[in-house]
Amino acid sequence: MSKILLLEDDPSLSDTLIKYLNYNNYEVEWAKNGEEALDMSYHNRYDLYLFDINVPLLNGIDLLSALREANDFTPTIIISALVDIGSVSKGFIAGADDYLKKPFDPEELLIRIKAKTSALKEKLTYKAFEIDLQTQHITNEGKHISIGDVLRNIFIALVKNQPNPVTKDELLLLLEHPTDLALRVNISKLKKALDIEIRNVRGVGYQII
Repeated sequence: MSKILLLEDDPSLSDTLIKYLNYNNYEVEWAKNGEEALDMSYHNRYDLYLFDINVPLLNGIDLLSALREANDFTPTIIISALVDIGSVSKGFIAGADDYLKKPFDPEELLIRIKAKTSALKEKLTYKAFEIDLQTQHITNEGKHISIGDVLRNIFIALVKNQPNPVTKDELLLLLEHPTDLALRVNISKLKKALDIEIRNVRGVGYQII
């Protein structure tokens, strides 16, 4: 049974989600604030984090950033009423794997959770590169590759979607300051850093070759 850490300060929503996920064979532990969630993450192993953003003491974005800096790459879905592009972008920059806007259908959340927990069993490969989806570590011919969070997230998105292109809008969400120019610069940096070919698909986005 997969184990989930839920960070949510709304007792009613938390109770609903816990009952629904328990019914669907997920074990859920509930944290009411960011500090409590941080402490729980250090003392337990979880298969997935489910974080709200606006919670007491330590918000979900800062918590996720701290966990990623501590090399905790547990798959994370953010659930939030914040729907502006800036908030969504901050979530992905912090290391979120998915972002679900409130209010949402619990069934949609379940689909996304299943996708993330089943993906833990997989590794992505591209040429001599291998990506561990649980740790998000990248190796090339067995050697660890360090390219920074933004380039890593772009690379993973491109490899996950191959042979199809990733849309420009999806890639912009991975940037700290999302502009067309910033995206082109980061694509160029990624190509140079990994010596790979990435094609601009006009009117769509980018595709790894």
